[in-house]
Amino acid sequence: MTTSEHSQQIADDEQGMRAALAMAQQAYDAGEVPVGAVVVLDGYIIGRGFNQPISRVDPSAHAEMVAIREAAQCIGNYRLAGATLYVTVEPCTMCTGLLIHSRIARLVYGAAEPKAGAIQSALQLPQQPFYNHVMDIKDGVLADECSQLMSDFFAMRREAKKRLKQSLQMADDSVNGGDRKEIPEPASRSKNRE
Repeated sequence: MTTSEHSQQIADDEQGMRAALAMAQQAYDAGEVPVGAVVVLDGYIIGRGFNQPISRVDPSAHAEMVAIREAAQCIGNYRLAGATLYVTVEPCTMCTGLLIHSRIARLVYGAAEPKAGAIQSALQLPQQPFYNHVMDIKDGVLADECSQLMSDFFAMRREAKKRLKQSLQMADDSVNGGDRKEIPEPASRSKNRE
């Protein structure tokens, strides 16, 4: 793939994050956790990705990983010097390592990830002195929209789980006629034997 095949031009951080949000919506629609990412170099998107670990049966198929792999193929280099990664949610430990090793120059993310965010929330990996790469970091771009998409997704999943549990209960009730038989507790084996 060449840069011209990715032809969407990105003029500012909000536009870059909107492109990442569009990718996150694809994850949402596929039933995956809605995280989206795009890689921009010289004002053009060179890589796109959304979370796909379930559909790809690949635990590493995070949005950042998919977008960076596509970007590296696009330019024919595993180093993405000068590139910016836009991602809707703060990267995890695995993806932070990827950003460092691929030499992403700039990271822009939307929503913080308090439990597993490895940039500023749970860990601050890029600030560790043992790394030989420093990237610029900007957080909070369209954070409310990014966070809302995640909240909507997990609310939908909780509701689906609740409906499934209710339908299983109704099916069980119809099979058993609503009459559940209790299974007696086994007699204690600690009775005194004489």
